Amino acid sequence: MLEGSTARATAPYFFLSYAHTPGYGGGTDPDMWVERLFRDLCDHVAAMTDLPAGAPAGFMDREVRSGEGWSERLGEVLATCRVFVPLFSPRYFASEMCGKEWYAFAQRAIHHRARSNQPAEAIVPALWVPVPPSQLPGPAERLQFDHRDFGDRYASDGLYGLIKLRLFAEEYERAVYKLARRIVNVADTTRIGTGRPVDYRQAPSAFGPRNSASGPRPIRITVVAPTRRDLPEGRLADYYGDSAQDWNPYHPATTRPLAYVAEDLVRSLNYQATITSFDEETEHGNSKQPPGSPEILLVDRWALQDEDRRRRLAAFDAENRPWIAPAVPWSREDRQSMAAEAELTGKLERTMPSLMRQGRAHCRPAARGVPSMEAFGQILPQVVEVAAQQYLRHATVYPSPTGGGPGERPRLRGPVTDRDAP
Repeated sequence: MLEGSTARATAPYFFLSYAHTPGYGGGTDPDMWVERLFRDLCDHVAAMTDLPAGAPAGFMDREVRSGEGWSERLGEVLATCRVFVPLFSPRYFASEMCGKEWYAFAQRAIHHRARSNQPAEAIVPALWVPVPPSQLPGPAERLQFDHRDFGDRYASDGLYGLIKLRLFAEEYERAVYKLARRIVNVADTTRIGTGRPVDYRQAPSAFGPRNSASGPRPIRITVVAPTRRDLPEGRLADYYGDSAQDWNPYHPATTRPLAYVAEDLVRSLNYQATITSFDEETEHGNSKQPPGSPEILLVDRWALQDEDRRRRLAAFDAENRPWIAPAVPWSREDRQSMAAEAELTGKLERTMPSLMRQGRAHCRPAARGVPSMEAFGQILPQVVEVAAQQYLRHATVYPSPTGGGPGERPRLRGPVTDRDAP
């Protein structure tokens, strides 16, 4: 993998992510207009920058997917490109491959924010075909972007409508020029680090599972950790804050509390997270209630040093809660934790045997101990998938507003909003 200045020097300014259109016979290439857009963008970007001869202005996978090694090539480019340009259309958000590309790029921005605690938004969307807001998945809906900035005709018809009709040639040229200018501006002002190439055989889609509702699905992130006020004797306070949610096990490599990094990661998978502390959570005391959402339990082994918390965790573990998936972040750079690993691991196993056994069965690396922020980012999607699958198996089947009958799949219910209120 290329690193640092070498990667930036050879990386394309932008990656054009688009949904391949199937051919319908007759020999016409259905994606020829996307290729024209790509060439026009590259010409503008090259003119607006000091790219040397031969340096790539942009990248699209038009020729790559049909040959060997296309997955590796896509992973390398997504790990180094400066800006991600998704070409919005209904087909785009139905494409699992496009969702994987979005996810791969989004992880770089999340890791950048984890290290610096500063947001870095380097996704510049483009309208190929207008998509109703109600059909946008969470990651696309959250983008702060007004398509009308590129022209009213662009916002109403998209680039496909402009490029196909000569009547709108001027509007097309204006929209593409403004899009290229936005790409260059974002590339020059937002510098996210290079990432690790994603293995597409394992990568999830940022748009959620196929045939799922486009809106974000709810998930709970519960933190089991002490605060600076109740640390075990001798434990360094550098990893903690005023609340359990401030726990940062990967300090000093990261500056952002882990719960909020986890929230960013699950949001990139089209979930809406609620963050809670085990010590403050009251719902866990009532095992008779059906689960309201899948749940991720982030456990600091140092929390097991408190006798009262250990007792409550043991009682919690005794309940049958298979929709709760544990993860045990554990920095290999934390010498104090490494020295106490055997003792604290033993306490965790004795206190929560059921959840830990369940965790090892479904995602052993998460239960065994996640040694770095990079590993946490790679493992958490697996933990989320386990929790979601178990939730669907055990949640109450809610009646469908359209009158669905027995055997209907349970719906992931989100918090009530103003739109849902009677």
